[in-house]
Amino acid sequence: MENRALPAAEGGEPVRTKKLYYSHQYIDENDIQAVVNVLKSDFLTTGPHIASCEKKLCEVTGAKHAVLCANGTAALHIAAMAAGLKEGDELITTPITFAASANCARYCGAMPVFADIDPKTWNIDPASIEAHITEHTKAVVAVDFGGQAVDEEKILALKKKYGFVYIEDGAHVIGTKYKGRPVGTFADMTTLSFHAVKTITGGEGGAVLTDSEEYYQKLLLYRTHGITRDPDLMVHTPDGPWYYEMLELAPNYRITDMQAALIESQLNKLDEFGARKKAIVARYDEAFKKLPGLRVQEETEGSDTVRHLYILRVNPEHLTINRAEFVAAMEKENIICNVHYIPVYYFPYYEKLGFKRGLCPNAEAYYDECFTIPLYYAMSDADVDDVIRAVSRIATYYGK
Repeated sequence: MENRALPAAEGGEPVRTKKLYYSHQYIDENDIQAVVNVLKSDFLTTGPHIASCEKKLCEVTGAKHAVLCANGTAALHIAAMAAGLKEGDELITTPITFAASANCARYCGAMPVFADIDPKTWNIDPASIEAHITEHTKAVVAVDFGGQAVDEEKILALKKKYGFVYIEDGAHVIGTKYKGRPVGTFADMTTLSFHAVKTITGGEGGAVLTDSEEYYQKLLLYRTHGITRDPDLMVHTPDGPWYYEMLELAPNYRITDMQAALIESQLNKLDEFGARKKAIVARYDEAFKKLPGLRVQEETEGSDTVRHLYILRVNPEHLTINRAEFVAAMEKENIICNVHYIPVYYFPYYEKLGFKRGLCPNAEAYYDECFTIPLYYAMSDADVDDVIRAVSRIATYYGK
């Protein structure tokens, strides 16, 4: 009967006195010492920890090459550059993602095209990808939304049929496996993010994984001004050991050794992080699948998921409150939720480019109903209990 208790939004006592946020990093003494060691060393940036962390990423994911860069947005940008996107090209992606998944096309002069999501998994729908392919389609950016793998087999079948460059936006996905294989080697290039709220963090940071030597060499060039010190790539004969050449116009997306050391240290805990998140997700699923007022994300077949986000959808047929009111009621319980994501084409920038609402009905219905609840490694069992109690009693009290 506890779940029928009066919610804090209606004058009841909140389930907790201290605020609990949707995500939070976990940093231990090993992480701190890794950064301190760099601070005491000769290199703060472009030093040995870059290559060491890249090697570790290859070990974790099975990729042949990893290129660290400044952040996940930078990773998408240089992947789009390596794919050869230019004005007149199109890049298909999902609108339910952070803006960078589409912006990477614009950085190269290309245009994003938005495919709808699967109404059950909330990942990009392969059938919608195919429906949007034209003679101008150069690339597809598929987002492993919330950490759940996309339908790799169907997307790879489309790639084989139509010949586009497949970029997997894996900002959420590290630790996830698809049919027993770590995500990171299915696409031509897979991008990662190490932002503070991600499973593995460097504070900021990103990476691109690839098995292609051609893409790898381009990615190395594009993360550092288009500059090389490799004599085999130079146009002119070096006139001394100081010599370097700028071969392409590219940004500065270098990452520091401090960040690389932190990411590498965090990667040593990936299995531990993943196991804890899976345990929390199992408890959430058990509790929330029983509530008719809420919908949970269904798994892509074959995805062994380490979730970055746990998202619920309100079911208007069974609730007397909407998403905004549910989130406000959760805040009264001192549990701070978030929303992932606003459809990218809703933003004024894309409206000015001619994008209008109504493009992706499943995505727009999802956005009207979704909210993200706390999920991170350092949550205690008591924290998880509080989230379940708050969600359950709000959904029960306001149920039809």
